[in-house]
This record gives sequence, C-alpha cells and structure tokens, in this order.
Amino acid sequence: MALLPFPPFSPELNCMENVWHYLRENTLYALVWDSYDAIVEACVVAWHFLINDPDRIRSNGTCEWARVSV
Repeated sequence: MALLPFPPFSPELNCMENVWHYLRENTLYALVWDSYDAIVEACVVAWHFLINDPDRIRSNGTCEWARVSV
C-alpha cells in the first residue's frame, strides 16, 4: 500500500465536499440573511438536520474510491 498526496485543489477527492454540496442544495439554498447571527443559526439548523440522520451522512459522505475490500 502506498499513500499518495491529494492535489492542492481536489474537491472531487474529498468525501466531505459531497456533504457540503448536499447542505447547500437542500437546506441553505436561495436564502438571504439579515445578519451574521442569522447565518450562523441557519448553519446550525442545517448541521442538525444532517447529523440527526446517520444514513444521510453515510450516503452523502461515502466515496466509492475510498472503500476497502477484504
């Protein structure tokens, strides 16, 4: 086995990018906030929406190339 470094900008190789994309598309889209606190609150609500369903995290945060076969 050999570890290979990621290129400097490679969101398609970072599984967490799928999670952020999901949040932007499903909970944080087309919104305008009046204040910084409103932005933070919207992000907290979106995050709780995500973490309250482990299957949602599993389906969005899994990269096929990162699976280990035994």
